[in-house]
Amino acid sequence: MNRRTGICAVAVSGVAALFALSACQTPAASGIASEAAQEVAPVQKLPEARFTAAEFADRMKTLASDEFAGRAPGSIGEMKTIDYLIAQAKSIGLQPGINGSFVQNVPMIESETDLSTKLVLNTPAGKRTLSFSKDMVIGTTTGKPLVTLKDSDVVFVGYGVNAPELGWNDYAGLDVKGKTVVILVNDPGFQIKDENLFEGRRMTYYGRWTYKFEEAARQGASAAFIVHDNEGAAYGWSVVDNGWTGKQFDLTPADDPAPRLPIRGWLTQEAASQLFADAGLRLTDQYTSASRKGFKAIPLKSKASASLKTSIAMKSSQNFVAKLPGTKRPDEAIIYQAHWDHLGTNDGSAGEDHIYNGAVDNASGVAAIMTIAQGFMRASVKPERSLIFFAPTLEESGLLGSKYFVAHPAVPLKNTVAVINIDAMAMLGKARNLVIIGNGMSDLEDTLKPYAAIQGRALAPENTPQDGFYFRSDHFNFAKAGVPALYIKGGDDLIDGGIARGREMLEDYRLNHYHKTSDEFDPKWNLEGAIQDLQVLYAVGHELAFSEKWPLWYPTSAFRGAQDALRK
Repeated sequence: MNRRTGICAVAVSGVAALFALSACQTPAASGIASEAAQEVAPVQKLPEARFTAAEFADRMKTLASDEFAGRAPGSIGEMKTIDYLIAQAKSIGLQPGINGSFVQNVPMIESETDLSTKLVLNTPAGKRTLSFSKDMVIGTTTGKPLVTLKDSDVVFVGYGVNAPELGWNDYAGLDVKGKTVVILVNDPGFQIKDENLFEGRRMTYYGRWTYKFEEAARQGASAAFIVHDNEGAAYGWSVVDNGWTGKQFDLTPADDPAPRLPIRGWLTQEAASQLFADAGLRLTDQYTSASRKGFKAIPLKSKASASLKTSIAMKSSQNFVAKLPGTKRPDEAIIYQAHWDHLGTNDGSAGEDHIYNGAVDNASGVAAIMTIAQGFMRASVKPERSLIFFAPTLEESGLLGSKYFVAHPAVPLKNTVAVINIDAMAMLGKARNLVIIGNGMSDLEDTLKPYAAIQGRALAPENTPQDGFYFRSDHFNFAKAGVPALYIKGGDDLIDGGIARGREMLEDYRLNHYHKTSDEFDPKWNLEGAIQDLQVLYAVGHELAFSEKWPLWYPTSAFRGAQDALRK
């Protein structure tokens, strides 16, 4: 997007087309209409949504209770969660959603790193031994119980980006086979606040840690470590530590044959600073040098070694899939989705809370889709298109359950009308706005906008585009496949307290409760705003379910090409 003209001048294809999202994104305020001549009658009122705040709260409270043990895949918490959702579906009157069943088996590799593992760096200043959790986290997705790294040359590859459509390649002229690469998090220009690089504050997929590991694997590296910093990652070290401690999950190579790193992990900013200092460099200077076009990788004059022992088990987890068949076009479907999994439990000290209850993330979303399902079942007229209520597993492990589902869908993707994703609802009370994650992507926003207006709310872009939320939830797998997806986060301009209060509360959740044991159900929460969110999301699905409209990605969206190919 040319910041002066607002005109997109980037043509992309292949991997780059999926990842260079921000190069061709349209601001929501631009009001670009769908190319298709899809006449929609003016919205006069919200369709009646026959559900209550009490029903929503009861489901959320149950899913976030200690009895569900943090809902970790492969645990007793998974069994209880799936059993509860099946019971809820039957009680509501939904039908099995995939191959005559409420569950889709997802084969997975369960691994757990030996926490005594050390990363040894032989530097010009001598040997430095980095400890798990204190200095770094480390793991493997190979499915091998022992992976060794011996005297591997350490190379700084800047932001680890290979974006040919932007003329940017941090691996240019570099052979990293057998080497260990060190990578900065987020996009080039982010740390130095250069708005002229990539999308400035707005993270692209190139800035996500998942992409950086994927690209390092494609380049053939033996190991890759990302340098953590709070602002660039959008969360503190404790979130990284909690996420990499304990059981980890991945799809099997048969289900996901993409290249995999033998060893991958994160370095604390302190550990990385020392590594750079030992090479005669300052880490802070590298944020600037790595943000220059034509950056060349820098050998760090060190060698890395590790003996990574991992307990490995072949297991499976389950996606939950329920369906309300359409009365006229049952082969066409709208999907409501919310991931059911969370982080399980930890092995903390006696007397500490050991359970990651995940009330907001994401008992709230699962409770939401089941409550919306109840509303559709109570309606006097059933939808003409089918509705699928999908709760994937393994979201916290890299969106794996939805990735598997997209490869093995309940309805062919070309017949999937839209995906409405609900992940971590805001419990802040009523607001004047409705925040769209990844705003300006598709004309689903045009469908949503008048319903929000009836509630007295305006659509707003996310306040923290640098956090990359668009790439951190399950709708992203559908988007890459071309299916239009809508993802909202409630409103932050509160009726009681305004934007200042709303953002203060969101920041409190991010700092003190996100991926922590304190994310627990609170009966004192003000659910009025959350219920408004459910009402407008119900309305969007209701409109699509009773029409022949096919939502479209805007022409400037990186996903539009995938949709065009899907619809041929």
